[in-house]
Amino acid sequence: MAEPLAALTTLRVGGPAAELVEARTEDELVTAVRAADEAGRPVLVLGGGSNLLVADDGFDGLVVAVRTRGVQADADACGGAVVRVAAGESWDALVERSVAAGWIGIEALSGIPGLVGGTPIQNVGAYGQEVGASIASVRCWDRATSSVRTLFAQDCRFGYRTSRLKQEPGRWVVLEVVLQLRLGDLGAPVGYAELAARLGIEVGERASAADVRAAVLELRRGKGMVLDGADHDTWSAGSFFTNPVLAPAAVPDGAPRWPQPDGTVKTSAAWLIEHAGYGKGYGNDRAALSSKHTLALTNRGAASAEDLLRLAREVRDGVAERYGITLVNEPVLVGCEL
Repeated sequence: MAEPLAALTTLRVGGPAAELVEARTEDELVTAVRAADEAGRPVLVLGGGSNLLVADDGFDGLVVAVRTRGVQADADACGGAVVRVAAGESWDALVERSVAAGWIGIEALSGIPGLVGGTPIQNVGAYGQEVGASIASVRCWDRATSSVRTLFAQDCRFGYRTSRLKQEPGRWVVLEVVLQLRLGDLGAPVGYAELAARLGIEVGERASAADVRAAVLELRRGKGMVLDGADHDTWSAGSFFTNPVLAPAAVPDGAPRWPQPDGTVKTSAAWLIEHAGYGKGYGNDRAALSSKHTLALTNRGAASAEDLLRLAREVRDGVAERYGITLVNEPVLVGCEL
């Protein structure tokens, strides 16, 4: 029986899967993927559905929903905390537990929806932190060799919203993420001006991890970036476009500039969108930019995937026409394209 995927994604759009199975153990996850591969059947491994836009036609294959659980921690004063986390664990629940336990390094990543297994793929980041900086290794099922492999941090090629896992799409199924976290009450030095201002400190200073988490959640709620079923501004995939990384001369006058180690400059996709004429709430009663944050494309309650794609194309093409910069989508597109 066909299973609708809309209910399994935060955008709440997407047609049916030919078949859906829930994998509650690593063995079930590996067995389902391996059997489909051996049969030549298309496979979609689905985590929290928070970074996914599924076509209205759905997915004509097997969807494997990752539901594995388990957190194991080994902490000592010298080495910090080594935390092994199953791919199916909630990411924000892990951050909350980390703050309570005094495990430092991911507190600014509070409020990000989805599961732990998805975080190394995108190298999720927010408010000056990236998960890649705290990852020791990622244990995966390698579909290319039909074997379990461990990728250490240096093998993952972490970059801005990317990793080897993303650069080799379809090859890796994340089974477990191992984090190396410091111990203490103070969070990592705050490297993001908006967060520092909210905390009442200077950039580079530290605050308690609990205060950092509370401030980040407050900032994210103000931007519609904390899931709330009653608020259509949160019916999104988070930031739909990544911030462009450009040659210095290509950054428009007045746009934010964040110099990168390689001499390039990262600028703000939200600034480009707004200055190209697409303000908060732009769209219609089906699909629109969030009324709180222009980087989020939102389902206003009755949108189809095509409604959202149409809006995304309009915004992308409008920015390209105005500034000569082509924005790149952050969510994974399944069965559709921009």
